[in-house]
Order: sequence, then C-alpha cells, then structure tokens
Amino acid sequence: MYITLIILVFSSIFFMMGKIRSDLVALSSLLLLVLFGILTPEEALSGFSNSVVIMMIGLFVVGGAIFQTGLAKMISNRLLKLAGNSELRLFILVILATSFIGAFVSNTGTVALMLPIVVSMAMSANINSSRLLMPLAFASSLGGMMTLIGTPPNLIINEELIKHGYPSLTFFSFTPVGLVAIGVGLLYLIPVSQRLLNKKDSLQENKQNSKSLKDLMEEYHLSKDVHLVMIGKNAPFIGKTLLESNISDKYEVNVTEILRKPSINSSIFKNPDRELAHANTVLNEGDILFVQGDIRKIEAMVWEKSLRLIEDKFTSQEELMNSQKHGIAEVLVTSTSRLVNLPIKKSKFRDSFSLNILGIQRKETYILKNLKDQRIHSGDILLVQGSWRDIARLNDQQRHLIVLGQPLREASKVSLTHKAPIAAIIMLLMVMSMMFDFIPVQPVTAVLVASLLMVFSGALPNVEAAYKTINWESVVLIAAMLPMALALEKTGASQWVSQMLVGKLGGYSPYILLASIYFTTSLLTMFISNTATAILVAPIAMSAATSMGISPLPFLIAVSVGASMCFASPFSTPPNALVMSAGRYTFMDYIKVGLPLQILMGIVMILVLPIFFPFSLH
Repeated sequence: MYITLIILVFSSIFFMMGKIRSDLVALSSLLLLVLFGILTPEEALSGFSNSVVIMMIGLFVVGGAIFQTGLAKMISNRLLKLAGNSELRLFILVILATSFIGAFVSNTGTVALMLPIVVSMAMSANINSSRLLMPLAFASSLGGMMTLIGTPPNLIINEELIKHGYPSLTFFSFTPVGLVAIGVGLLYLIPVSQRLLNKKDSLQENKQNSKSLKDLMEEYHLSKDVHLVMIGKNAPFIGKTLLESNISDKYEVNVTEILRKPSINSSIFKNPDRELAHANTVLNEGDILFVQGDIRKIEAMVWEKSLRLIEDKFTSQEELMNSQKHGIAEVLVTSTSRLVNLPIKKSKFRDSFSLNILGIQRKETYILKNLKDQRIHSGDILLVQGSWRDIARLNDQQRHLIVLGQPLREASKVSLTHKAPIAAIIMLLMVMSMMFDFIPVQPVTAVLVASLLMVFSGALPNVEAAYKTINWESVVLIAAMLPMALALEKTGASQWVSQMLVGKLGGYSPYILLASIYFTTSLLTMFISNTATAILVAPIAMSAATSMGISPLPFLIAVSVGASMCFASPFSTPPNALVMSAGRYTFMDYIKVGLPLQILMGIVMILVLPIFFPFSLH
C-alpha cells in the first residue's frame, strides 16, 4: 500500500510541476506499478481497452468533424448575432452558447472555436474582450456538466458505478446539475466580470480587439524596421536561393517579401509580382527585397553584397507591410499546438502555412530579433505576414493556432461546407441513441459508429484527418491512470483513505462527508488534471459511501463536479490557459475572479446534490 501511495504522491508532484508531459508521468507511474509487482502487465494495460478511453477517442473525432464542417461555428454565430449591441445580452449569449457547445464537445475545442468569434463580436459591440474571454473559458467547463459526454470525469464516475453493479447514468443525468452550475456562474460572473475584468487600460484592450495595420506596426515597433533593398547586377547571390544566400544568418535580418523586377512606371507596392519569400526562392538581378531588421546591419549587408538601399520616400511604412494580396495579423498558439517548444527555424511554419513570422508577443514582451532561434511557447501571440487567403486558412488549424481580432473580414469567415448537414444528422443520431433506453446501443458503440460515419460520409476528408483531431496526450493520460485506481483498491489504499474519511467525518453527517470529498477533489484539480483527479478520488468516494451504507451517487457526482469546476488557476484546465494571453490576464485575475466562484460553486453543490441524488438507497 505504501509503495502505491508513494508512487501516487510523486506522480501528483510531477503533474503539479508541469515540467514533464502528463502522459509521460502517467506511463512512468504505470510502469513502476508493474515493476514493483503491484499490477500485472494485463492489469496495467487494461486502461487502453477501457470503454471510457475508447469513447473519448470517438468523441474527439466527432467533435473534430463538427468543427471542420463549420457546423459549430454557424450555430455560434447565429446565436451571437441575437445580442445586437447590448453588452449584457452579448455576455449572456456567450455563456449560453459556449455552455451548449461544451455539453457535446470537449471544453478545449469549444474555446478554440468560440475565442475568435467572441473577440470579433466584442469589437463590433465596442466591448472590452477581457470581460468576455475568462467567462468564456469558465462556461465551457460549466457546459460540460450538462451531459454524460460533456467532460471526462462524467464518464469516469459512470464507469465506477457500473463496475460496482449500479445502473449506468443516462445521457442527461447530469443536466439538472449543469443547469444549476450555469445559473450560478451567470449570476456571479455578470457583476464580477464587469468590476474585475474591465481593465483600467481599456484603450490598450480596445486596440487588442480592433487593431489596424498601423496599430500592429506601432505595437510591435515595426514602423522603422522594414526596408527595401534592390539586388544589383554584381550581387554575389544572383541565381541562388534565399537559403543559399545566407542573408538571414549572417546579417540577422528577415527577408519577408520579394518584388520581381518592377518597371519604372509600375507601383512598387501594388505590383502583382510581389510574392512571399521562401527558403527556395531564387534571387534575380533587379529584384527588390523587403527586409526586416536593424538598419545598421541592413546597411552593412548592402555595402558588402553590391545591393542598393531604396529610400522610403516612395511610400509610408504601412504600405511596406500591406498590399492588395498581403497583410499582417496576430495568431495565438494554443496549449495543444504541435508548434509548442519548437524553434521557429524547425517549426516549418512558412512551409506549412505560407506565412512569415515577423514577431512574437510573450506576455508583455515583444520579440523581434533572431526569431529563427526563438522557441514557440504555449500562449505566444505570433505576428504573421502573408496573403489574406493564407491567414484565413488558419481557421482550419484551431487546435493549434487561433486568429485574433479582425485584421481582415476573410479571416473571420469559415464557409459552411456541404457536409455540415450530414455531420449534424450523425451527431443527432449519436445523441438520440445515448438518450433513449429503448435503443439497444451502448454509448461507446454509438460514439464509435458516429466517428466512423464522420469519415465514411466525408465530413472528415480521410482517416488521417480523423487521427489529427484526437488529443493523444489526453487519451494516454486517461488510459495510464485508470489502472492506478485498481492499484489503490488492490493494496487497500482506497479503503484506508475512505475509512479515515468515514471515521473522522461520517459520524457527523453525510453532508460533512460530501463536503470533504467535494473540496478535496476541487483542491487536487488546481494542481493536477481533472481527469487524473476523478480517476483517483472516485474509488475513494465509492468506498466511503458504501461503508456508511448510503447511496454513492451524490458523492461520485460531487467528484465529477469538483473536478470540472476549477477556476482559480490559469493552468488548472486547458481553456483557462488558452484565454490567458488573448485576454491579457494575470495569475491574480484568476484568483480574484475564479477562486470565489470555485468556493461558491462548492457550497451550492453540497446543498443541491442530495436533492437531485438522495443519500438513501432505493
């Protein structure tokens, strides 16, 4: 028992530190349980065949199809348009729309979908987006309590009930709890967000919402950073590629665009032959390079390489960065992005998206020099340049990158594909099969069928696209942590902890025991993932309730709600982290707004859970 508890404690410490990926921590813990003989290899691998894990994989695929067809965005836009210019109505609709989508799709995916829409709506209504983005993240968690599939802890406690011979929860068993959670969240967030999230530097925040090209250039200090250089006839790299010229490495400058041999009478800045610079772009005599960097280094390059610096009197600096085809925009890097921790030079960003990275905003710092060696961090805001069409295409990468603000109308429009109605029908059939008991289909079967239909119907273009929608880190984390609960039961650790709880608290009142389980879960979730917390605490809650001879249902629901309702830290859930940079929030903003809500939600749930799920056994 003690070895199991030590492994659990060290796992929790590594989860809290966040230095090592959570799935690697979980797999290492699982391996230790096998090496110490606590679990057999078969028991250790049982999590990978668990119905919860299989269902999560299927739900990722279904959610990805809903996003990629544009169906979810269409629903969100139609709901949000009802707000008009009313700030209160917009706030309420953001919460309700996000909660509704979060009931069927992962909370991370919900926030990735809603974030650019909400920023755009805030700009149109002239509202500070910081008032909306943190509530948006909270609402995605609130909505997860509406249905069985809304959040992984719901599925985990349902599995715990089935394992101990209790009937399975229905699709809408959580709905009364979810409605109460959304109601409490709304009543709390409406006044509190207005007081605490409307930051004093509203001018700066408004710029975040509606940045013009000039705003972006001033913010990133690009106004005097871009220059034009013409390639002379004696330049040593004529006929070579940009990579072979070694300009970027030697002079620490960034060539962003190339204008092919403009005629004297043509407009330099509206020339159709102005193209984005790539590593394999061949340089020719007479080409004009758009160079970003220190003017002294550019002048040194011009002197050594037989180039000519063109005076900027032809146009304003704004025109240098803008054309009929090209522009600049800000893009947020999500916590699940494949770009995280990669140096820009190895990220293949330009190859993948045909866009240049001109600068990085990291919290309050702007990074413009030596970009190729900079590692991309979760929450970074990248200033990118390229064609408007390529910028708009980033909307298809919402799991990795999110276009912020409204730098162009095209970037906010995702056209509804002809496959969207098919995706809607498949999703509705899946939900109906899980709702009604007379349909003889198990929930995991319904999800698997729906995910396959999404591929066969063309809602997802191919199997590879389906695999890309799956967050494998979350899947491996759940699969590797599920056997930990088995180890706690085998060694008697769960029974020991539950006896401690019952012995110390159970004699007073079931309400006291319920409160201890709820707030223990809530506290753990501030430091480790809600999924891992639910896996660890659910067996303890089951054992404690069984020892007292009362229904385990309210206690297990408390575990699920406590694990999901964590608002006091930007790192407790991916949605909280996702909106941190976009909303310009500090850690203390989450403490001031989220901690009281987390405590209030706990008090309310302790009072209402026994009403919906009585302590008595029927």
